[in-house]
Amino acid sequence: MKKIFFSIALVSATVAFAQKKEIAAAVKAIDAGDVAATNSQIAAAEAVMGGKTYLVEPAVLEQYYYAKGLALLKSGKNAEGAAYLAKMSELGKEKIYTGKDSSKNKVYYVGKAAADQSGIPGLKEDTYLPVLTGKIGNTINPLIEAANKTAMNAYTSKNYAAAAPKFREVYDLLKAGGQDNKQYLYYSGLNYALADKKNEAIEVYNELINSGYTGVSTTYFAKNKKSGEVEPLDKVTWDLNKKMGATSEYSDFTSETSTSIEKELYETNAALMVDAEKYDDALALIEKGLKKFPSNSKLTELQGTAYYKSGKMDQFIANLKVQTEKNPSDANNWYNLGVLQSKDPATEAEAVKSYKKAIELKPDFAQAWQNLTYVTMGDDAKAIEDYNAAKKAGKTEAANKIIEARRARLAAALPYAEKWYESDQQNIDAVSLLKGLYMSNKKEAKYQEFKAKEAAMQAAGKK
Repeated sequence: MKKIFFSIALVSATVAFAQKKEIAAAVKAIDAGDVAATNSQIAAAEAVMGGKTYLVEPAVLEQYYYAKGLALLKSGKNAEGAAYLAKMSELGKEKIYTGKDSSKNKVYYVGKAAADQSGIPGLKEDTYLPVLTGKIGNTINPLIEAANKTAMNAYTSKNYAAAAPKFREVYDLLKAGGQDNKQYLYYSGLNYALADKKNEAIEVYNELINSGYTGVSTTYFAKNKKSGEVEPLDKVTWDLNKKMGATSEYSDFTSETSTSIEKELYETNAALMVDAEKYDDALALIEKGLKKFPSNSKLTELQGTAYYKSGKMDQFIANLKVQTEKNPSDANNWYNLGVLQSKDPATEAEAVKSYKKAIELKPDFAQAWQNLTYVTMGDDAKAIEDYNAAKKAGKTEAANKIIEARRARLAAALPYAEKWYESDQQNIDAVSLLKGLYMSNKKEAKYQEFKAKEAAMQAAGKK
């Protein structure tokens, strides 16, 4: 007997036919209200699909989402069902990219991102118009109302963890009906953030940013001549009645346009990513955000934090310099820059300038006075060690130069230490340092005064 070999193309066609048959049966079953039969047919189709929805043509894929989504809704799984039904709307809003893969299978990628990710060259751009959206209105409208009420009640009672997925459910249900109102998706992300569910919030904010959502919308109003009440109208009705003039049932036509929240989306999402220790993701998002909002000090600050926490110190220093340029009146930025500059002997002079700038902006900045004192003093322990080594080796001239340089540094540091103490008089470290500096600078009276202060503070600390 001869062996029979089937071509890949023939196998693919057979699989596609099986899917169409099972999905069509699922649609008939759900329209008849038979959830069990629907689930059975869907399970059979999914077994063949193996998750590769890009092998299913849009018309059949819409039927799959329709049957699967309604079956989930009728089983009480509203959030899951809404998510599937929302995919029906996506088929009509996104471009469909078609072609063949390396195995000669016909492919249908929904959206450019999916097409690009496939790596298949020469895909052709197409469109698809959903036909089943109108059939689900009666089913989803009461669910939208119920989900929105639950979401609002949860938000009002500050139960943000419960409100977030419900707002998402409202968004998906509206989208399933053809209304892509991303304000509800924004509410979902905001509530996830308030509930400290960072990963979920990040996912939603990414979706909003990638979709180009800005929150800008225009609401139209007009006064009803009969009731005298101002009513919101849709754009088409508003335009039509405005053109009708005196014959219209409305007068006093006005509109309100909301402000953009795009900058807030970037700032909030970047902050969430930094808090979640997703530093590389945060830096990528911040870079994208700064291209849109180059003077945004919040994003620049978050960029610096991400650099610092991820150990990218060179980039952190460069970022701090940018921050001081964008916001030169922020004393903290100058102080932070000084801290990093003081860690490298080659940039200690720059550190002194940065600390002095911080103090100029904030005269009572105790930490800046403290660090300015220490950077001016230098490594005093090493100076003494070098002096003793030179003296022991009989290098008297070198030893004298070391000690003279030390005296000069201590004299220069004294006024900074006094300002440190003036800004933080309860700091025993400032008192102890001043006691030593007064002694080194041969200021006996002040030395005795601060020696007594130190003793009193030490005694008080032991009580």
